[in-house]
This record gives sequence, structure tokens and C-alpha cells, in this order.
Amino acid sequence: MADLLRALKYTDTNIMTDPVSHRLRKPLITTTKWLLVALLAGVLIYRFKFTPVPVMGHPVGTAPVVQEVMGTGTLEARIKTTISPRIQERLAEVLVDQNDTVKTGQLLARLDNGELKLQVEVAEAARVAAQASLERIKTDEARALAVDKQARLEYQRAAGLLNSQITSQADFDKVAEQLKVAEADVKRSRAAIAEAASQLAMAEKTLDHQKERLTYTQILSPYDGLVVRRDRDPGGVVVPGGSILQLVATNEIWVSAWMDETATADLVVGQPARVVFRSAPGTSHPGEVARLGRETDRETREMLVDVRVKSLPRNWTLGQRAEVFIETGRKAATLALPPGFVVWRGGQPGVFVVEHGQARWRGITLGLHGRETVEITQGLSAGEQVVKPSEPKQELSEGQRISPPGVDGGKAGGAK
Repeated sequence: MADLLRALKYTDTNIMTDPVSHRLRKPLITTTKWLLVALLAGVLIYRFKFTPVPVMGHPVGTAPVVQEVMGTGTLEARIKTTISPRIQERLAEVLVDQNDTVKTGQLLARLDNGELKLQVEVAEAARVAAQASLERIKTDEARALAVDKQARLEYQRAAGLLNSQITSQADFDKVAEQLKVAEADVKRSRAAIAEAASQLAMAEKTLDHQKERLTYTQILSPYDGLVVRRDRDPGGVVVPGGSILQLVATNEIWVSAWMDETATADLVVGQPARVVFRSAPGTSHPGEVARLGRETDRETREMLVDVRVKSLPRNWTLGQRAEVFIETGRKAATLALPPGFVVWRGGQPGVFVVEHGQARWRGITLGLHGRETVEITQGLSAGEQVVKPSEPKQELSEGQRISPPGVDGGKAGGAK
């Protein structure tokens, strides 16, 4: 072909120097050029249409298929507590630090208790005084009862003497008046006892209240957990609601992941899952669905799914990002292929199968979609072979000749 081009160039040069030859040979040159173009087109057509294309092959066979839905979220503790005081007081001591594990009832921090101890002592003194007052009034009651008893005896004696006309009416009236005074003293003593008993009860309640306030200076852990943050140091005054420590329960750590609402129908509590933290993308941690959200975000159309993590990485932090893969379907052995062999045409999935050394497109029906394999429910039979181009950017066409396929590295269908 190179010689032909050189000849044409030489002929064109001679024609320019010879006008007669130019008129005779011009049709010949034009025809030769068109023949050359046709020859080049034929070579290209043969190369792209008839030259075998190198492909990778995969035998159709049975393989396990695990279908998963994916979401992204953050590691969170189900139970987390801000440890703060119930009273305003100076922080005297913090006994734990970040990353310390604590037990239920363990002393975490202590407030200055000098003033509250004094208040307890004052309340105790008031209770003792109220108790003494009650005892004194009970003694007065006993005296009033004795006087009342004597007055009744005098009254009975005077009444008998009056009936016998031995005593006068005036003397009898004096005895009757003394009896009424004695009865009134008894009633007054009993009322005083009731009042003293009430004051004693109030003093006891005040003492209990002050003792309870004194316990507020001892800040205890509400459950077994982990201190994830320390916010205050001794010396400053803390107020109710102000954070001293951040505590989480380590018995329930999960990833709160956002899932597309289209996956809602396939999710149930208890489904197995795997969690991949971005700090260790090559490692999967087992988990399970612990809770499903009941509200979808109006903007992103996603819902929250809480996935319990059964084993955490060595260095985990609350709030770190992770991908969650929830298993929504599994088949131990079904007709399957690696997803890289599936070709979509007009919304219809299909594959290229080998027929007489050519690639033939065939529509298929898909079932479960796994990470490494997809289920084929219709369109293929075990033992057939599907192919794809060896070059990632290359495409196959219907009826294209292919070279003997190599073996794909996928797991489906028994490929090695």
C-alpha cells in the first residue's frame, strides 16, 4: 500500500509537467484513489467485524447469593448520660477520667459538703429539741390527768354531802368548778401533745431532707459504662445541668444508619448485617438490626435504622462514620453470575453467550442481587458460558467473533 501511494505521487508530478498526459490519465488516477479508499474501508471492516475480540468467559453454574442493602451512618451509644450535680456547689474532686470504665454505684465525683453537713447537724438539733418538748408536754398531761382524777373524786363527795344537806350549795359549786378546770387542763395538754408531735415529725422530715441533700455531694454512676469525656476539674462551682462527665453504656453500641425509603419493605428487626468502619475499610464487623425508625426525612427520603455492632474495632469512637450492609435475602445454591457480566439494553438485563465462536446477546431475568453474584431466574442454563470484553472500555456487539475466552476471576459458577 505504501508503494501504491508513492506511485500515485510520482504520477501526479508527471501529469503536472505534461498537459496531454494529464487529460488522458486523470480518470485513471481518480479511479485508483477510490479503489484505495475502498480497500482501506474493507480492511477496517474486516478488522472490527471479523477479527476475533479477546474476551473473558465465565461458566454458568450454582453459587450462593446474599442480597444486601447499604446505608451510611455513625457509631452511637443507645444510652448516654450527662453526669451533672443536683445542687449548686463547689466541685471538690473528680475521681475518674476519660476512657475509664465504671460500675453501677461507683463514686465519680464529690462536691464540697461542709455547709450541708452543718445543716444536717442543725436539723438534728431541732429534732432533739422537738422530741424533748414532746416529752415535757406528756409529763404535763400526766399531771393534768392526776388533777382531773382528784377533782372528780371531790365532785362525787360534794354531791353526796349536798344530797344529805351536810354541805352548802356554794361549796358544791366550787368543787364543780374545780372539776371543769381540771378537765380543761387535760384537753389543753392533749392538744399540746398533738402540736409537739407534729413539730417533731416536721423536724424529722427536715433532718431527712438535709441528709438527702448531703448525699447529692456524692455523684455516683447510674450504670456500668465508659467515661467518654471529662468536662470539669475540681475547684469551680458547678450548677444543676452543667456537665461534669459524659457517660455511655457499653452494653448497647450501634450504628444509626440512613437507608433509602425504598428498602423499607425488606427490613425487619433481627436481620443479620455487617458494618464496615471507614477507619478499617477492609474489615467487616458482624451486627444485626436492632431498631427501625418510623419517620422518613422529607428532603432526602431516607429513614434511620439502628444496627447493633457485636464486635467493635480496637480504637472506636462515638460519631465515627461507617457503612452498614443489611442482609435482606440469601440463597445457598442458585444459578448465579458475577454482576460484571450483566449487560443492560433498554432497561432489560442480558448477557453475551458463546455460540459457534460468536457473542450472542440474550435477555435474562434477575433475582437476588448480591455483592459478588446476582441470581439468574430465567434465560440461562447451567453449563453455558457468558463472556465480556477483556478491555474495560470495549463493547461487544451481536454476532461479533470472539477469541477463545479466558477465565474470569469471579466466584460464581465455580470459576477459579
